[in-house]
Amino acid sequence: MSNKKENASCPLKKTSIGGQALLEGIMMRGPKKSAMAVRRPDGEMVVEVSDLKSADRKGFLKWPVVRGVVGFVDSMTVGYQAMMRSAELSGLDEAIEEEEREKAAKKTAKEQAKKAKKLGITVEELAAQEAAEKETEAETSAEAPTEESAPAVKEEKKDTSGMMTGIMVVALILGLGLAMLLFKVLPESIYELLTWAIPSLEGEGYWFNLIRAAITGVVKIAIMVAYMAAVALMKDIKRTFMYHGAEHKTIFCYEQGLELTVENVRRQSRFHPRCGTSFLILMLLVSIVINMFIPATLVDHKILNIIARTGIGLLTLPFIMGIGYELIRFAGRHDNLFTRIISAPGVWLQHITTKEPDDSMIECAIAAVKEVIPEDGSDNW
Repeated sequence: MSNKKENASCPLKKTSIGGQALLEGIMMRGPKKSAMAVRRPDGEMVVEVSDLKSADRKGFLKWPVVRGVVGFVDSMTVGYQAMMRSAELSGLDEAIEEEEREKAAKKTAKEQAKKAKKLGITVEELAAQEAAEKETEAETSAEAPTEESAPAVKEEKKDTSGMMTGIMVVALILGLGLAMLLFKVLPESIYELLTWAIPSLEGEGYWFNLIRAAITGVVKIAIMVAYMAAVALMKDIKRTFMYHGAEHKTIFCYEQGLELTVENVRRQSRFHPRCGTSFLILMLLVSIVINMFIPATLVDHKILNIIARTGIGLLTLPFIMGIGYELIRFAGRHDNLFTRIISAPGVWLQHITTKEPDDSMIECAIAAVKEVIPEDGSDNW
């Protein structure tokens, strides 16, 4: 896509409405409601609308920086719930259940082969023998049924209702642990290794704080770009990134004041300055600035220094999130040289995290956004 198309004319309005790509769908959030539109395996679109509790947020929770932290936690919660629901609607639950059945079948086949080999017969002969035994047992039970000896007529259905919840919780925990390892422990460890190779990098004073902050910051950004590029190669993630593109295009179409049709949305740019990708990049850039004020060496022991700096990094994370939110909010409300500069890294990374959607994805985005547009115009920035 050319730069001319990416830098479309200034929109007629700026909206606070945002969204999130889901599994085979999109979730949009307005000032009062959230809505998700998801495709079932048969192609049918399902739209669900919910009221937002955050719409009633008051007092210090709306203070600058604080609202960023609260908003991030709220977005994570709502997004997690929407992702779980989209997994149910899109058929991922059924796919997981089918996979479990296949695993169980393979396990049973292995056990049968082992048992047949032990008895010196073929698997087919063993199956016929077991079938005959079951038939005999059934006939006996039918003649003299009792509460204790009667076999269960119905096969107990495997409970899979909590399977998806368990998987998502484990994935969330592992994701947070991986994020801490990749963006906290690994960059600090790499810098400590560099000080062994280049002793002049180690020292005390603001200059060394600056060097360490810059190097660890560059490592974090490199890790993020590499990670995004790697996951973008996965088929399912690529489809999610296509839905991400549909979300951005639809928001742009709405901000341009155009009718929300597939044709109008299709013509819009998929790169939006007020995006979660841009927010993550801004957080990393803010963390570089914050780390400039943290001593490069807190403890003489290198491993303990890594632990200490990682701990301080976690403690400053809410502050970093709050500042990142204010910057992304400012970029979403204004269009000037400063906002274009701070938005540029995120917009560039969106070349990886957004893909051109197909019309069915655009239809989901339109259906979701229409449900959250307030009649009173309270989404205007």
